[in-house]
Parts: sequence; structure tokens; C-alpha cells
Amino acid sequence: MNPAAQGIPGLPDLTHPHELVQFGTQALKGSLLFVFLVIALGIAIALVSVSLRRSSLEQSVFFGEWSIRYSQLLKGLQHLALILVLVVVGFFLCTTLSNRYHHWEQARVAQVAESVAGDKLEQTAPQVRYVTEEPYTYTTQVKDKVVKVNDTQKVNRYLALAGSQIQVKLKQSVDVNGRSVIYLVDYTAEYKVINKLFKINSFFFEAPPPDGYSLLDGYKVERDSSQLQQTNPGDYAFPFRLEPGAETTFKVSYKAQGGPRWVYNATGQLLSKFRLTTIANFSPVEFASGVIPSNTKVEGDSTQFTWTFDENVSVKNPFGVFTNTAPVRNTGIIPRLLLLAPAIFLWWILLLYLSLPMHLKNVAIAGGIFFACLLTLTYLGRLINPPLVWIMISLVFLSLMWGLGSNRRAALAAIICTISGAVIPVFGLLVPFSGLTLSLAALLSAVWLAVQHWYGWQTLPQER
Repeated sequence: MNPAAQGIPGLPDLTHPHELVQFGTQALKGSLLFVFLVIALGIAIALVSVSLRRSSLEQSVFFGEWSIRYSQLLKGLQHLALILVLVVVGFFLCTTLSNRYHHWEQARVAQVAESVAGDKLEQTAPQVRYVTEEPYTYTTQVKDKVVKVNDTQKVNRYLALAGSQIQVKLKQSVDVNGRSVIYLVDYTAEYKVINKLFKINSFFFEAPPPDGYSLLDGYKVERDSSQLQQTNPGDYAFPFRLEPGAETTFKVSYKAQGGPRWVYNATGQLLSKFRLTTIANFSPVEFASGVIPSNTKVEGDSTQFTWTFDENVSVKNPFGVFTNTAPVRNTGIIPRLLLLAPAIFLWWILLLYLSLPMHLKNVAIAGGIFFACLLTLTYLGRLINPPLVWIMISLVFLSLMWGLGSNRRAALAAIICTISGAVIPVFGLLVPFSGLTLSLAALLSAVWLAVQHWYGWQTLPQER
């Protein structure tokens, strides 16, 4: 597994045992504190009632008033406790799912990167080298005198290629592990050399094999259809003689295997009468280094790129072709949605409380349906486009929320609250225009509450 494919740092993940134990310990402490506070309030009311036992009238008034308030408080605390439990459990569920989804996304990115990883195959343009003697001057000391000496030295110079006709056929395969892509290269090139010098007829044709290959097969250098032999193993400088004004042709051919990228390096030479044709028998493929081909021809799965330069063109960077992988788009969207899901849930539940009489059973079922829908979105979103998945889930979600109302108006109110408080906000976090979509959801929620409470559109009497 690629070490970069990890979860989001700092978020709790309930699939880790130590974090699960820590969460349970903290939840137990919080629950005990909450219970003690409620019991302490009841004891305080009882003590005050006992202290007023001599005054039966005052005791009855105080105890009756505070018992009603205490009963209402206990009832409200039940709803608050349930919502708190749903939010806390939902938060840890969402952080766990967010970590899992982020881990899966990073693993997918690492898998795509691994499929095209490896050293590139770089073919260097051959050079025609000759040795010439050039004068130079240096000073030395002879018998305490500084003497100026004129001498000659041997210097390597290079003759420009008069023409290059290169054809490369590329096939794509995979390595033994079946993960990384490799290239099978069939290279054939003809280079034209013209001796434009008048006093030199001895040259070296230097044609090194490509860099980055894992296998090189059938490497040959031919001059006028006669194969040249290496003088030393590993030395790819082939000596030849060419009279002034004469011309000759060299042919270089080989088959090689290497990484999923083939480029040609001109090594700063001026290219004249240059033609490079690469035929890639696979797709998708794209040209490398931003050097636009003179011609591109696509036939089925085969793509042919042709670079043609007539006179004195210098190409600074190596150019060629590479396997163009499909980009991994829209990463991080569902993890962001899952982190914001508890806030969306709170807003949705608040809309329901302001619109309908809510019972503990209804709140628990609605919360379970909401987080179950998010769980389904998380895993189906790996296979299908997430916005499309959420549209399908929303149809089921809304049909279930219809049963939340006891009559037609109440059911319609539940549907409107669900659309404005849950469906649209979640959808807004899945599409590019999140700000606009969330703004529309907020406006719809505000308009609905205003119409319901200010203009007499009531569903049912609110629960006392």
C-alpha cells in the first residue's frame, strides 16, 4: 500500500480500537454528569418543598408550579439528550466514513500513479564527432624567464546532421505484477551525414542506445547497408571515413522495453530536414513536453504523431509521447460532505421541530434514516456519480419522510422541511456551485417557516 494513501489526520476513526475505547469512556463520563445534574435538580426541588411544609398553601403553589416545570424540563431534556446522542454518534460515524473514503481516494490516486510510474525511455540524437588540432598559447618559466609558447592541441568538434528520418512503433503492455505499464519500442532511424570540411575525413558516429531501458534487443548501426561493429564493449562510437563533399547514410535500429514514456532528446543540436514519426498502438496517448506535433492521425486505438522540421530548428526539451491516464477528478467532495453532515442534520431536525409535533420515536427513526442515507451515498458513490446517487437516494428518503405527518398537510410539511433542510444542502455539497445551492436551501427554509408561522398555514397544533 502506498504510504500516502492514509486517512485524514486528526479525525477520529471508530475502526481503530483505542479510539473506540476512548470515545466510550468519554461518553460514559458525559452521561453520568448529565444524570447527576438532573437528579440534583430534583433533589433541590424536593428540599425546597420540605422547607415549605409548614405553609401548606405556599408549598402547594411552589411544588405544583415547579413540578410542572420539572416535568417539562425532563421532557425537553429527553429530546435534547436524544438529539445529542444522534449528533455525537452521527459525527463519529461520519468522521469514520470520511477517513475511509479519503483513504480509498488516495489509494485510487496512488494506483493510477503507479500504473504509469517508471523511468522514461529517452533516445539521444546521435553525434558525428571529429578530432582537430587547434593552436593555443601558454606561458612557462625557463631559467627564471617567462616564456610564451605556441603549441597545438587536439579538440573534439561535431558535424551537424544533414537529415534525420526516424520511425518509432510503440506497443503497451504491463509488468509481471500487472500494475505498471511498460513500452515495447521498435526504433528505426536513418541519419544523413555530409562532410562539409575540406581537410578532415576521419569521423566517429556516436549513437548511444536509449536511457532507461530494461531490455535492449537487436541493436544495430549500419552504414550504407553494411553493419558496423563495436570496437570496445559498451562503446557506441563507430569510426568511419568520409571524403570532403561526400555524403553517407547511417541506419540505427533496435527493440527495447522500458517505462511508459518515450522521448527524443536533440541535445541542443539544430535540426534540419528532421522527421520523427511515432505510432502508438494503444490509447489514450498524448505528446510530451508541450512540443506540438506537425501532424496527428488517429485510427481506432492507434495514434500517429509526426514532427517535421525543415531548417535549423532547436528543441530545448526532450519530446515524444506518453500514456495519458484519465484524471482522478472531484476528490475530497464526499469527505467534506461527511464532516458537515452533523450540522446539516441539526438544521433539518430544527426545521422539523418548528414545523411538526415531534416525538422521541419519530426523531430517532428520522435520524437513523438520515445517516443510513449518507452511509449508502458513501459506498455507492464509489461506483456511480455521487450527485446521481443522491438523487436516487432522495426519492427513497422523501417517500419515507411522507409518513412522518399524521395528515396530508403535516406530511407535506415534512417533505418541504426535508427538501430544504437535508436534500438540497447535501446535493449542494456534491456539485460545483455549493454556495449558490446552499443559499437557495437557506432561502427556501426561511420562506417556509415564515409562511407557516406568520401567514396561518398550520399543520397540526404544536405538542404541549
